[in-house]
Amino acid sequence: MSTDLTFNDDGVDVIHEGTEFELETDLIEEATGKGYRDVTDHEVLQIVVADPELNGEPVRIGDVL
Repeated sequence: MSTDLTFNDDGVDVIHEGTEFELETDLIEEATGKGYRDVTDHEVLQIVVADPELNGEPVRIGDVL
């Protein structure tokens, strides 16, 4: 199972198991209860995948942008 996340100012472009879609900032903020730039890549992955394999340290979206 492969999931790719690409972060931008409008949200996150996701490719999950060959399906492409976008998670908008509002949806991410509502799901996490945090401001978009304070959400981590691990938290976004948990929105997309029920029980993801989390590798490495979480990175804030604000640090990526």
